[in-house]
Amino acid sequence: MSANLYELIQQRMQGKTDRPAIVTPEGGLWTYGDLDDLSARFAGLLRRYGVTPGARVVMQVDKSVGAVALYLGCLRAGAIFIPLNTSYTAEEVDYFLKDARPQIFVCRPEGEEAAEKLAADACVPFLKLMGTSPENCFWAEALATDPDPDIEDYEEDDLAAILYTSGTTGKPKGAMLSHGNLSSNALTLLDYWAFEDGDVLLHALPVFHVHGLFVALHTAFLNVSKVIFLEKYEVGLIRKYLPESTILMGVPTFYTRLLAEEDFGKEDCANMRLFISGSAPMTAQVHREFEARTGHRILERYGMTEAGMITSNPYDGERIAGTVGFALPGIEVRIADEEGNLLPAGETGIVEARGPNIFQGYWQMPEKTSEEFRDDGFFITGDVGSLDDEARLTLEGRAKDLIISGGLNIYPKEIEACLDAIDGVKESAVIGVPDADFGEAVIAVVVPEVPETISEAALREVVSKKLARFKHPKSYHLVAELPRNTMGKVQKNILRQQYAN
Repeated sequence: MSANLYELIQQRMQGKTDRPAIVTPEGGLWTYGDLDDLSARFAGLLRRYGVTPGARVVMQVDKSVGAVALYLGCLRAGAIFIPLNTSYTAEEVDYFLKDARPQIFVCRPEGEEAAEKLAADACVPFLKLMGTSPENCFWAEALATDPDPDIEDYEEDDLAAILYTSGTTGKPKGAMLSHGNLSSNALTLLDYWAFEDGDVLLHALPVFHVHGLFVALHTAFLNVSKVIFLEKYEVGLIRKYLPESTILMGVPTFYTRLLAEEDFGKEDCANMRLFISGSAPMTAQVHREFEARTGHRILERYGMTEAGMITSNPYDGERIAGTVGFALPGIEVRIADEEGNLLPAGETGIVEARGPNIFQGYWQMPEKTSEEFRDDGFFITGDVGSLDDEARLTLEGRAKDLIISGGLNIYPKEIEACLDAIDGVKESAVIGVPDADFGEAVIAVVVPEVPETISEAALREVVSKKLARFKHPKSYHLVAELPRNTMGKVQKNILRQQYAN
């Protein structure tokens, strides 16, 4: 049998193609047979446009069934799928297209004018438009194409996707994920989270991210489960569909907003089996309050773009607030110092992981790839944590100065580079501070070349053009100088304390 992930999905749906795969609040319903047919049509269409095994397909569109079917079509055709956050600016997309060199770029209809220039500058052979319905777009073109049943015969190490993640140096890195990486992780989660026949997944996550695209959809599809597919997270819609669902995967913001509803409680969750949270730390207070209100203990887990899921609190067993559980079956987790020396239980250091889920490296960055791996194959995550005597992992910080806001990774260096390039800015420091809704909020502390020569409005204007909205600082603080230690390094810990409130 081929290691192609789609072949695994197709095998699981045999004899069950009449089951509902995706349903939408607008009344749309696609069975697994419909999804199989539509993905085969997309595969045929991609091949018609010269997409051969290993060719890249970049997609920056709104969440839709068509977007999911395009992804599945890429798997079938052996294309490397590259989803982009819909908030990325033209300047950011320009970098991705020139770095990935795709055969096709699929974007939203409203972004056509800017996309035409971007595609031309990056020498992308084909630009296609796709909205959230099949009318007059790439989706319609797929429907008019004969289905191509062929599924590319692939090995486990053959690439399925590249997901870009911002780097500590400010230059985005493309994490290369193979069919084996994705299938091994999905099969492990399917068993570890005890998916059962009849489970219904309530899906309110974006599909350009590991969490929503791979963790949520792969497990649901391999279980041949119904997915209630929400365009975005809205508390009212979540509460409406919780009684019809058994599983919700979300970020901590999902749960804090539910708890903000005074009448939210056990009645909303009567049919629910499992609440899962990840992509950002959850406070123990939210964990306790959610259990008190609903009777459910949220299952927290830990993962990242380069590895999918690494650890998880158990389905059966104690879920301890503030921890992210044990290494998943087949995955090894250890704690080391910066030189790679292993640390004993209870000591804090860098989290390292090894297993079939770990990515193949960074696209066109062999030196960066080698820097991130130990000689014995362990991946250096850059997260700081400790293992207790039972090997349960607790995360305690991030060595790479990462900010996680609303479940999205934000690297301060990228924002600082944007700010420092503005005329009149001497230097800047970007930090994350606690935020009740998003977990962390981005704060920019800026030193002008000359006092009172730069306004917050001017800074916001430049940043809004250069960076995706989720990276925009929530507030700007103009100061005479940044705090430094005796070695001249900016003391961001002092800034975090100063601006915590």
